Amino acid sequence: MLLNIFQELFTWVMLLIILLNISQRKFPRTEKKRKATILIAVDFLIVYTLIACTSIWKLPTWVGFIWPVLGIACIIIFRKTFWPFRMHCTKCGKKMDWNRMIGYDENLCQDCYWEAHPEEKEAEDNKKKTPEEIREEKFVQADKVSDIPWDDWEPTERCVLTYVTDGNKILMIMKKTGLGSGYINAPGGHIELEETKMEAAIRETKEETGLTVSNLEERGVLRFQFKDGLRMLGYVFFTSSYEGKLIDECEETKPFWTEIDTLDYSAMWEDDRLWLPMALEGKKFSGYFIFDDKTMIDSSVVEDEDY
Repeated sequence: MLLNIFQELFTWVMLLIILLNISQRKFPRTEKKRKATILIAVDFLIVYTLIACTSIWKLPTWVGFIWPVLGIACIIIFRKTFWPFRMHCTKCGKKMDWNRMIGYDENLCQDCYWEAHPEEKEAEDNKKKTPEEIREEKFVQADKVSDIPWDDWEPTERCVLTYVTDGNKILMIMKKTGLGSGYINAPGGHIELEETKMEAAIRETKEETGLTVSNLEERGVLRFQFKDGLRMLGYVFFTSSYEGKLIDECEETKPFWTEIDTLDYSAMWEDDRLWLPMALEGKKFSGYFIFDDKTMIDSSVVEDEDY
């Protein structure tokens, strides 16, 4: 009778165990539970074999009942090896889903598992991100200019700077609002839609100083990657041709003339001291910078006639 029962169960139990073991393969860190599944199958097979031998050897019926008891006792005694499965998270006590019960040796719920393995959570999150989002993270997380794939880099904003000189004097502004407020800089601002960079340079200079400039010479290009995601491309112009009257100040700026030899670089953006002296000498250049708010993290400035 006992043999008949095991015969009826054997095929289904073994099929179930095989399917369970195959399912476990898709989960990482499931070596112990996969091993336990195989051990349970071996234990069941041994009990079945012993019961069959009892019947073949025509041993007393009660002997056949010993083997299932010993099989269950073996599982109980070595339960840490045979039964690593849990229904609740070992850290927070939350009830786990089926996948967590049969897989993942640590017996942690999803939240606790991510906390223990942040690298896997990052990889999983990356699968859900668009190529643009992944590329954006590379830019934001970079701490070195060399870490940024500049060929794929696209600015979120385009702007201009216009340096007006008159002999040894140069026209500067005190920025009163917006990005760089409190710093000394050249007149400049954003390039509007359907506006060329030179048109923007002329317009911004007029708005911020009251002067109308002409004969502009482009001397450099600046690429700024900010940690908050801002990507700014700036074009640097120089001219000594202007007309009009300098205004006292406007809502955004306060313009003033100063000596080139006494420029206060400590009151400017950190990158200015790296490229402005080069530009004042008439050299053309390319600049690459990483900023965290107003703090420069890394930089690269090269003389470049073909920027």
